[in-house]
Amino acid sequence: MKTAAMLSLAMGLTLGAGTAFAQEITLRSADIHPDGYPTVDAVKFMGELVKERTNGRIAIQVMNNAALGSEKDTIEQTRFGVIDMNRVNSAPFNNLVPETVVFGLPFLFRDTEHMHKVVDGEIGDEVLTAFEPHGLIGLAFYDSGARSFYSTNKPINSLADLKGMKVRVQQSDLWIAMMEAFGANPTPMPFGEVYSSLETGVVDAAENNWPSYESSRHFEVAKNYTLTDHSLTPEILAISKITWDKLTPEDQTIIREAAKESVGKMRELWQAREKASEEKIRASGVNVITPNKEEFAAAMQPVYDKFVTDPKMKELVERVRAVK
Repeated sequence: MKTAAMLSLAMGLTLGAGTAFAQEITLRSADIHPDGYPTVDAVKFMGELVKERTNGRIAIQVMNNAALGSEKDTIEQTRFGVIDMNRVNSAPFNNLVPETVVFGLPFLFRDTEHMHKVVDGEIGDEVLTAFEPHGLIGLAFYDSGARSFYSTNKPINSLADLKGMKVRVQQSDLWIAMMEAFGANPTPMPFGEVYSSLETGVVDAAENNWPSYESSRHFEVAKNYTLTDHSLTPEILAISKITWDKLTPEDQTIIREAAKESVGKMRELWQAREKASEEKIRASGVNVITPNKEEFAAAMQPVYDKFVTDPKMKELVERVRAVK
């Protein structure tokens, strides 16, 4: 009788927990950037839409400023349902979701408009779908701007200047190979360690977009910014499949549609922030360099040879290039 009573109580608690989950849910979403950053505010905007459309039943709590760990760490936590949602650059997904490698290839996108057309269309949907077998549901793509190099002591005026420089890269085999093709010595590390590494000489340079270079204060210790624009890699907004499977189909639809709608808001915020960050950095006295981008692009063939090997990947690259 005692065992039966305990089993009954356990079942009651489980049902109660399930009912509570269905009635009131707070989804925790991770981001490494500070409050006010476009990706952070875009997920907050998504949360407002979801809250309104579920009559307050589902809320999204954005845990920004790497409160839940580095991007690599939060990906694993999201896959196992410890974190519900995650906004991450696509580079840390490269070893997990091979399709994301294509979007990270250097100089693949002609410009931001080209990237938007690709990720907003059939190709983008295919790449988002590829996340599901890995415990994640891809919801949307956010912008990450054009990434360029910044250095501490030695300005990067040409490709030759990168030779032998220790450059921080994202924790991705693709990005390591990219730096090697540029002639640099890649040093993978989490974003949060970059400032001190630049300041102490652990690395000579790093690379990122205008807003990240500005918001991280990296421009204080690396005062040379070289506009190579070598990558327009998009960001990924994903939700844990464990969390997703607990939601009703109706709630899944609400979340998916709100995520898609947040993209427009994110791009609006991004364009404004990108302009403000550039103005702030130029005003600070940073040495902004405009190099010959063609020589940087020409050095990238070994990266394509290494990572675009099977017919599927080659076809995907050609389809991206064919988008007008």
